[in-house]
Parts: sequence; structure tokens; C-alpha cells
Amino acid sequence: MKLNGAQIICKLLERQGVEVLSGIPGGAILPLYDALHDSPIRHVLARHEQGAGFIAQGMARVTGKAAVCLGTSGPGATNLLTAIADAKLDSVPLVAITGQVPRALLRTDAFQEVDTFGLTLPITKHSFMVMSTEELLDVIPRAFEIAQSGRPGPVVVDVPKDVFLGICDVETWPEPGVAAQPAGCSAEEVARMAALIAKARRPVIYIGGGAIGANAGALVLELATRIDAPVTCTLMGLGAVPCDHPLALGMLGMHGAPCTNYILDEADLLVAIGARFDDRATGLAARFCQHAEIIHIEIDPCELDKIKPANIPVAGDAGEVLRKLLPAIAPQERADWLCRVNELKASHPLVIPKRANGIHPLAFCQILGELLPPDAMVSTDVGQHQMWMAQGYPVRRPRAFLTSGGLGTMGFGLPAAIGGALAFPDRRSVCVSGDGSILMNVQELATLAELNLDLTVIILNNNRLGMVRQQQELFYGKRYSASIFERQPDFAALARAFGLRAYDLTGVDDVAGALKEAFSKPGPCLINLPIEEDENVYPIVPPGAANTEMLGVGVEE
Repeated sequence: MKLNGAQIICKLLERQGVEVLSGIPGGAILPLYDALHDSPIRHVLARHEQGAGFIAQGMARVTGKAAVCLGTSGPGATNLLTAIADAKLDSVPLVAITGQVPRALLRTDAFQEVDTFGLTLPITKHSFMVMSTEELLDVIPRAFEIAQSGRPGPVVVDVPKDVFLGICDVETWPEPGVAAQPAGCSAEEVARMAALIAKARRPVIYIGGGAIGANAGALVLELATRIDAPVTCTLMGLGAVPCDHPLALGMLGMHGAPCTNYILDEADLLVAIGARFDDRATGLAARFCQHAEIIHIEIDPCELDKIKPANIPVAGDAGEVLRKLLPAIAPQERADWLCRVNELKASHPLVIPKRANGIHPLAFCQILGELLPPDAMVSTDVGQHQMWMAQGYPVRRPRAFLTSGGLGTMGFGLPAAIGGALAFPDRRSVCVSGDGSILMNVQELATLAELNLDLTVIILNNNRLGMVRQQQELFYGKRYSASIFERQPDFAALARAFGLRAYDLTGVDDVAGALKEAFSKPGPCLINLPIEEDENVYPIVPPGAANTEMLGVGVEE
């Protein structure tokens, strides 16, 4: 069967099970778009390549499967870079296919030529520069295998235009690329971990996004209940363990609940699972869990002993390791420790300040949790609203809370929510953003209107770059620079201009009632919710401080 390179790519993507992909066409990648015309794969036309990358990320984050985005050469490829880097830091399986100028024009500074291969090497698991049509039969399945194996991440496939157009005689199709068998651990490691757990008096389990990536939430909870250990999580680990479980402590670190950070400081054993000891989680690393021995289970060997030395470092998949570890551990009661944990919870809770006028953002997050079904998919952008949601919104299951953790990308929320809604159109989808973040990829409101998804965008509007303003208040002597907006759009009117239903809750007292009304109608809509301009996220750990040195503990304002 004689096919050109673009037709081969389409067929290989179909065999991978790709049903939806996102992108924007351009000259170098037009042959692939021509082939897509005859393919059952649905193409979602984003309004910016960064939006296309985050739409694909949203699909990948909620399904756990590699998703695909497309961009043409030059600015198309460079516009994808932020979404690719974001996927790398948050371990999201992503395959980005970019067009490139014909091979004869490479390295001539041709129109829309950039070195996509060189630009993407530091921010991907692997980058391919395809130099023949025949290579595609190996490269495309391999890209999916790499993206999904071990610690997931992005892979870029850069294809010159003449490779798309080249003819190849395909006799047999390669098998689709699948994730390699995940690594486990040795019997000796199991015995050492079990012994260290057995002797501990005050264990705490600390989980990150790797626990969700390994589908290990139920195993983590089984370990926690068997050894009477509370469970805390990073921003990326929210939902791995149900937030309402008695052993759940919520998020730790810079904006974690005071009790959580105090509990960790009293631990004598930390079982870290699928977490990388990021600075936002640990604060001053030297004083993080300074009284605890550490078991660190992590699929990426490069993360072991990188920030905190572990007494027992284990390079392996969280699910595989826990499946071997659990049979070696008998039930262990630690009534005194759980009593102390409950004391700290009661004496140092996360405080929700009362407001005479308007609503505190944490109260909004709780109301949102009460109104949404348990399987709702919620995305956030980056900033104060992101931390309020992490603190106050009840994340009940894995892969239901989409947020940019490692890179902290403003503009992530809306397109990621679109991706989630594309993957699961029958589930309620909500994007919580800020007035600064939403403008980063506001053009994707046009994509949302076109797709007519059941997705609600809620803007917590304080007329500020809130987190920047807060840090300038606390750490820069209230010298506010480029953090206060002099002019703001009418977000409700702007949404209507894109063709969306819209609500402005300025002056509305019954926020819960207004949200309920908005959710009662199908289809996309946007809600503008003003909040106090100078509201701060508390607690907050100052830069360079230990997690126990939080500011704003017990603040009720």
C-alpha cells in the first residue's frame, strides 16, 4: 500500500487509539491536515498553539493516556514550547507533532524555520527529527511508548514538509506504542521498608502526582489505614486519597494547612510516594521533616537523593512497589500518634475568615464543592485562586483536579478544561481562573463556544495580579510594581462577544444561588465573581523559611 508520510501518521495515530487532537494549521504541516480530512480523528481548531498544547494536556491529565497536539514550523512550534515544558515538569504524557521546512532548506534561515529539535531537547523526554518518510513507521509508535513509559512526559516529533509528502510502500503496520512494564522493587528493599515502618512511632505518608500517575491511590490508602499513618499530598497529588478520609491531611507546604505542616514536623518516619520534594512542598529543605527517617519511592531515579537524602531510596513504580510492600506489613495500631494528629488538626485548622460584605474565596471554594458532583473535573489557572482552590475545594478523586504545578503557567486553566471536557463530555467541567490568568489564553473562549461544551469558567476578580501583589505586600515593603490593573475588561460582556452565556456577580449576596442557577443550564458560560482586592492567601511560608514558620496562621481579618 503506497501512502505519503502524512497519511502514514494519520493511520498510526488511529491505531494508537487517538480520537481527538488539537492544533492550528500552517504551511509546513498542511500535508498532515490534508490527510486528516479523510481520517476519523476529530481535529479541534484552537486559537493559539499554546492553547492547543494545553487542550491536549487536559485530555492526557484526565485519561492518563498520551494526547496529541499539532503546530506548524517556526512560530507554530515556538508557541507550543510553554505547554511542552509544562507537561515535562508535571509528568504529563504528550506527543507534539510539528511541521518543519523541507529538508533542502534546513539551516538556511528559510521562512518560518527554527531549530525545533534543539529548542525542545531540554524540555522533553525525547525529541525526534524525522529525516525520511520510512522512519515515521518507527518514530510515531516509539513516541507514544516514550511518553507513557516510566515517568510520563512530552515527546516532540518534528517532520519536514517533504517527509510528509514522501511516498512509502507500507506492507505491515507496526504495533501501537505502549508503556513499558513499570519497575518494581527487590525483596530486600521490601524487607527494609517493612522493618523501618514497623519501628516508627509517628509515620506520615507524603504523596505527589506520581501516586496518581501510577493509579496507586487505593494502595496508598490501604497502607495508611494498615499502619495508622496520616496522608498529606502535594498540589499535584490532590485527589489520590479522598479529601474527606479521616487520615487525609490535605496539601502540605507553602500554602498548606497549619496543622499539616506541624504534623510533618513531628513525624519520625516519612514515606514519600511519587513526590519529588519540590521547594513549594518542603520549604527550607534542611528543616523539612528534620526528625524523620525517609523512605522515598519514585519512578525517576534522578529524583532520589536529589533534594532530601533517603534512608531507603526505591526506584520503582508506586503501584508496583506498594503491591509488593503491603503483604509484608501487618496491621499496626498507633493510637497515641493519631490522637496527637487530631489534637493538631483541632488546634491549628485552616481558618476561613468571615466577610461582612462579599464572600471569602475559601468559602466560595467550599460552596463550589457542595454544588458540583463528585466526578466533576475542575481546572485552575495559576495564582491566589489556585491556592485557595487547593486549600478549600474538596477533591474527591484522582485526575479530577487539573492545575499547572511545576511550571506554574498562567493561561493553563481554560484550554486544559476544554481538553478534559472533550475527553469526558458527560461530566461537569469547571475552570476557576483569575482576572490576570484568564487573559493569557482568553482567545480559547472562541474554541469553547464553537465546541459548545458543558464547561463553566469562573473568574475570581480582584483587579490584581493577586499573588504578585501579595508578595509585594509581605516581602517588598508594599512597593507595588506592575501588579495592579489600571483598566479591566467587562468579562461578562467579553464572554458574550465570544458567544457564551455570562453572569456578573458584582453586588450579588447569594453567590451559592447564582452559581446553582448558572449550573442548571447546559452549555458553556462564564461567571465574573469580584473578590476583595487586597485578599491574601494564608498561611504562607516566606521564601527561605521552614514550613513551620508560616505567616498568617489563624488570621481571621
